[in-house]
Amino acid sequence: QVQLVESGGGLAQPGGSLRLSCAASGRMFSISTMGWYRQAPGKQRELVAVITSGESINYADSVKGRVTISRDNAKNTVYLQMISLKPEDTAVYYCYARYRAYFGDTYREHWGQGTQVTVSS
Repeated sequence: QVQLVESGGGLAQPGGSLRLSCAASGRMFSISTMGWYRQAPGKQRELVAVITSGESINYADSVKGRVTISRDNAKNTVYLQMISLKPEDTAVYYCYARYRAYFGDTYREHWGQGTQVTVSS
Protein backbone atom coordinates (compact mmCIF):
# COMPACT_ATOMS: atom_id res chain seq x y z
CA GLN A 1 0.00 0.00 0.00
CA VAL A 2 1.51 3.28 -1.12
CA GLN A 3 0.89 6.39 0.92
CA LEU A 4 1.63 10.05 0.33
CA VAL A 5 1.25 11.99 3.55
CA GLU A 6 1.07 15.76 3.19
CA SER A 7 1.64 18.34 5.89
CA GLY A 8 2.19 22.06 6.24
CA GLY A 9 -0.99 23.55 4.85
CA GLY A 10 -3.02 26.14 6.67
CA LEU A 11 -3.90 29.81 6.74
CA ALA A 12 -1.47 32.49 5.63
CA GLN A 13 -1.79 36.20 5.05
CA PRO A 14 -1.18 37.72 1.64
CA GLY A 15 2.55 38.13 1.24
CA GLY A 16 3.19 35.36 3.73
CA SER A 17 4.83 31.99 3.30
CA LEU A 18 4.11 28.32 3.83
CA ARG A 19 6.12 25.14 3.44
CA LEU A 20 4.42 21.94 2.39
CA SER A 21 5.92 18.50 2.87
CA CYS A 22 4.93 15.15 1.42
CA ALA A 23 6.42 11.86 2.55
CA ALA A 24 6.00 8.75 0.44
CA SER A 25 5.95 5.30 1.94
CA GLY A 26 5.00 1.77 0.98
CA ARG A 27 6.03 -0.51 -1.84
CA MET A 28 7.99 1.84 -4.07
CA PHE A 29 11.05 0.41 -5.82
CA SER A 30 11.83 3.79 -7.36
CA ILE A 31 10.17 7.17 -7.63
CA SER A 32 10.76 9.04 -10.85
CA THR A 33 8.72 12.19 -10.30
CA MET A 34 7.23 13.87 -7.26
CA GLY A 35 5.40 17.12 -7.11
CA TRP A 36 2.42 19.24 -6.29
CA TYR A 37 -0.83 20.05 -7.98
CA ARG A 38 -3.65 22.23 -6.67
CA GLN A 39 -7.37 22.58 -7.12
CA ALA A 40 -9.32 25.70 -6.26
CA PRO A 41 -13.11 25.62 -5.81
CA GLY A 42 -14.85 25.36 -9.15
CA LYS A 43 -11.60 24.89 -11.05
CA GLN A 44 -9.69 21.97 -12.50
CA ARG A 45 -6.66 20.50 -10.82
CA GLU A 46 -3.51 22.19 -12.11
CA LEU A 47 0.22 21.73 -11.92
CA VAL A 48 2.14 23.74 -9.35
CA ALA A 49 5.59 22.16 -9.56
CA VAL A 50 7.19 18.78 -10.19
CA ILE A 51 10.71 17.45 -9.75
CA THR A 52 12.26 14.33 -11.21
CA SER A 53 14.74 11.99 -9.57
CA GLY A 54 17.42 13.77 -11.60
CA GLU A 55 16.19 17.08 -10.16
CA SER A 56 14.74 18.40 -13.37
CA ILE A 57 12.05 20.89 -12.30
CA ASN A 58 8.95 22.30 -13.91
CA TYR A 59 6.99 25.19 -12.41
CA ALA A 60 3.63 26.60 -13.40
CA ASP A 61 3.97 30.11 -14.79
CA SER A 62 1.61 31.40 -12.10
CA VAL A 63 4.02 30.46 -9.29
CA LYS A 64 7.45 30.98 -10.88
CA GLY A 65 9.65 33.10 -8.65
CA ARG A 66 7.45 32.49 -5.63
CA VAL A 67 7.73 28.74 -5.20
CA THR A 68 10.66 26.39 -4.73
CA ILE A 69 10.32 22.64 -4.97
CA SER A 70 12.93 20.32 -3.53
CA ARG A 71 13.30 16.66 -2.83
CA ASP A 72 15.09 14.40 -0.35
CA ASN A 73 15.46 11.07 -2.12
CA ALA A 74 16.77 9.34 1.00
CA LYS A 75 13.53 10.21 2.78
CA ASN A 76 11.23 9.90 -0.26
CA THR A 77 10.00 13.37 0.63
CA VAL A 78 9.19 16.37 -1.51
CA TYR A 79 8.90 19.93 -0.24
CA LEU A 80 7.19 23.03 -1.58
CA GLN A 81 8.34 26.37 -0.20
CA MET A 82 5.90 29.13 -1.08
CA ILE A 83 6.53 32.84 -0.51
CA SER A 84 4.72 36.04 -1.44
CA LEU A 85 1.45 34.17 -1.22
CA LYS A 86 -1.60 35.60 -2.96
CA PRO A 87 -5.31 35.00 -2.35
CA GLU A 88 -5.43 33.20 -5.71
CA ASP A 89 -3.05 30.59 -4.30
CA THR A 90 -5.92 29.39 -2.12
CA ALA A 91 -6.61 25.76 -3.03
CA VAL A 92 -6.28 22.20 -1.92
CA TYR A 93 -2.72 21.12 -2.68
CA TYR A 94 -2.19 17.51 -3.71
CA CYS A 95 1.05 15.62 -3.58
CA TYR A 96 1.84 13.46 -6.62
CA ALA A 97 4.26 10.61 -7.21
CA ARG A 98 5.13 8.59 -10.31
CA TYR A 99 6.86 5.40 -9.29
CA ARG A 100 7.58 1.74 -9.92
CA ALA A 101 6.55 -0.77 -7.26
CA TYR A 102 9.30 -3.27 -8.18
CA PHE A 103 12.10 -3.72 -10.70
CA GLY A 104 10.62 -4.11 -14.18
CA ASP A 105 7.25 -2.69 -13.16
CA THR A 106 5.50 -0.16 -15.33
CA TYR A 107 5.17 3.33 -13.95
CA ARG A 108 2.28 4.00 -11.62
CA GLU A 109 0.82 7.21 -10.25
CA HIS A 110 -0.43 8.03 -6.78
CA TRP A 111 -2.00 11.06 -5.17
CA GLY A 112 -2.12 12.30 -1.62
CA GLN A 113 -5.33 13.23 0.17
CA GLY A 114 -4.65 16.93 -0.18
CA THR A 115 -3.90 19.75 2.23
CA GLN A 116 -5.79 23.03 2.32
CA VAL A 117 -3.91 26.27 1.76
CA THR A 118 -5.88 29.44 2.43
CA VAL A 119 -4.44 32.87 1.78
CA SER A 120 -6.52 35.58 3.36
CA SER A 121 -6.20 38.64 5.55
